[in-house]
Amino acid sequence: MAGSFLAQLPYLNLVGALVIALLLGMACQVQPQVINANRAGIGFISNKFLRLGIILLGFKLNLIQLAQAGVKTITLAAFVVTGMVFLTYNLSRKMGVEKELAILTATGTSICGAAAVMGVSPQIKVPADKAERQRENEVLAVAIVAILGTVFTLVEIGLKPLLHLTAVQFGVLTGGSLHEIAHAVAAGSAGGPVSLDTAIITKLSRVLLLAPAALIIGWWYQHQSRKANPEAAANEGPAKLPIPWFMAGFILTSIIGTFLPLGDVALAGLVKLAYIFLGMAMAALGMSVNFRVIFQRGGNVFLAATISSVILMTCVTIASKLFF
Repeated sequence: MAGSFLAQLPYLNLVGALVIALLLGMACQVQPQVINANRAGIGFISNKFLRLGIILLGFKLNLIQLAQAGVKTITLAAFVVTGMVFLTYNLSRKMGVEKELAILTATGTSICGAAAVMGVSPQIKVPADKAERQRENEVLAVAIVAILGTVFTLVEIGLKPLLHLTAVQFGVLTGGSLHEIAHAVAAGSAGGPVSLDTAIITKLSRVLLLAPAALIIGWWYQHQSRKANPEAAANEGPAKLPIPWFMAGFILTSIIGTFLPLGDVALAGLVKLAYIFLGMAMAALGMSVNFRVIFQRGGNVFLAATISSVILMTCVTIASKLFF
């Protein structure tokens, strides 16, 4: 709740409630005895409340508005998500980044920032002895998305007078290239109300792809793991499709929010509740950060994500001029 409040303040709105909650969780490490006494609760919140938050986030998606945005917007979102996942992952791997961290960073920069990282992470099934390392990967991926998203928000606002884009084109640029919803809103608002509306619709078109992306990435990761260790795969039996059931809830709530007359006030309340639950999960994650490991492992993946973000901004700028 503190993260949600602070995210409404000037400048901090560029960072967003989820990242602020993560930072507040990290700050709690000044009292290690409190964290050690509450490990079970921290684990429960970072797991169960995360899924609940993503389910409620579906109320933010209005499927009719997305349909009205047209084939061009949905097609652009599909190209952005597919291209960025492929590019960021492969750049990271060529720079020596481990597979799990590369996947999480790629999804965070491609879809919707911290929520995408936390939504896809449960699909990356790791052994129990690697659970702590996976939490480190989550924090590192979220941190990279937060830093790059904030930097590129300021860059795009600064470039706006030089790019000579219409309000719609600038909205497409911000919604199509920035990582967090908060980043797209902050930058899109600099172009006026038309630009802001376009930025939100374009960004939500990418958010809509979170569920299928999680399903595909989960299947792909399982396939790669079985291929790398065929003996273990033979003992496990036939592969099962890793269906993320909380993503089914995400789609269901988007359908409910679109077609049932809940009212704007109720929908806004449910979305705010979603960010509170997600923020609690992020804070719990921040309480278990290993700072030394993160600083040691962050350089190459940060560089890969920066390169792919520059390419994304360039390509979306060109696409906005050509097609919108």
